[in-house]
Amino acid sequence: MLKDLSKLFYYRELLYNLTLREIKGRYKQTAIGIAWALFQPLSMMIVFTIVFSYFAKIQTESIPYPLFSYCGLVAWSFFSNSLSKGTNSIIGNINLVTKIYFPREIFPISTTISNFIDFLISSLLFLLLAIFYKTPITPYLFAVPVIFIIHTIFIIGLSLFLSALNVFKRDIGYLVPIVLQIWMFLSPVVYPVTLVPEKYRLLYMLNPVAGIIEGYRKTILYGKMPPLVPLGFSAFIALLVFAASYSYFKKVEKKFADVI
Repeated sequence: MLKDLSKLFYYRELLYNLTLREIKGRYKQTAIGIAWALFQPLSMMIVFTIVFSYFAKIQTESIPYPLFSYCGLVAWSFFSNSLSKGTNSIIGNINLVTKIYFPREIFPISTTISNFIDFLISSLLFLLLAIFYKTPITPYLFAVPVIFIIHTIFIIGLSLFLSALNVFKRDIGYLVPIVLQIWMFLSPVVYPVTLVPEKYRLLYMLNPVAGIIEGYRKTILYGKMPPLVPLGFSAFIALLVFAASYSYFKKVEKKFADVI
């Protein structure tokens, strides 16, 4: 695996160009361009604020609900958009796959990197919201890069597996959006973990995304140490998924051109 990963360094220019192509193609001939990266989490924040804050009256302790929900939505959008686009990254590049050789994992990885740019833009608005609501700066912010690394490893791992599996079973491309819709409401994206009954909370936190989102919130919004057990479990699952998915991807990679 380390040998295969090291090869990516020699194809870094191709990775850069594919990522750039992905970003340009996504916002080509649009009126506001890359600013559309703000639209999804911002519009969902407004809707969920109305539904959950004003109607359902969900309590988020001392954190204003728009800030609370937007934090979860930015993290979730990076996850869901990367998986949605990453799943189709191999079959969407049939011409390149069938004509020349290079590590095929570049496709799902470039998709994740391009969505990382959207994640950064959405995070800028989150930063403005945090300043507006006077969110304090604490030493626990240093944990955010660690949480982000776990987050990204999990995304790339799942993208590798789903993109490879989608080559052989095209149903995966239709199934992933449905699973993501369900997964979102099984994760603390727009509601706090405290809303989950105590007797089900341990089972609930077996969801790796729950540990990641809760980690972001605790460190950024609440100024506390991230929950180490759930976050540690998320890190373990992320590494396990990445290792297993990468192994599977390299095993079936040679069959892509024949099947596609």
